[in-house]
Amino acid sequence: MYKTRQWIALFTALAMVMILAGNVVAEAEIKININTASIEELTQLDRVGQKYAERIVAYRDENGPFKAPEEIMQVAGIGEKTFEANKDRIVVE
Repeated sequence: MYKTRQWIALFTALAMVMILAGNVVAEAEIKININTASIEELTQLDRVGQKYAERIVAYRDENGPFKAPEEIMQVAGIGEKTFEANKDRIVVE
C-alpha cells in the first residue's frame, strides 16, 4: 500500500511538471508583431514594461513601421539584451 502511494505521488508530481512546462512553452511561442501590437501586447515581451511599450508605439508612429525585428533596438531603452531575449517572438509582418 505504501509503495502504491509513492507511485501515485510521483506520477502526480510528474504530471504537474509536464503541465507547467507546457504552459511555458506555449507562452514562449506567441509572436508579437511590433508594427501592430498594442501597448498591452508589447508588455508580454520579456524586459518590456509599460514605459518601453509606449516608446515602441511612439517610435513607430513617428518613423513608420519597423522593417526588421532588429530595428526595435532603435527605440530608446531597448538594447541588445532585450532584443536577444525576444528575437524569436518579434515579427514585423
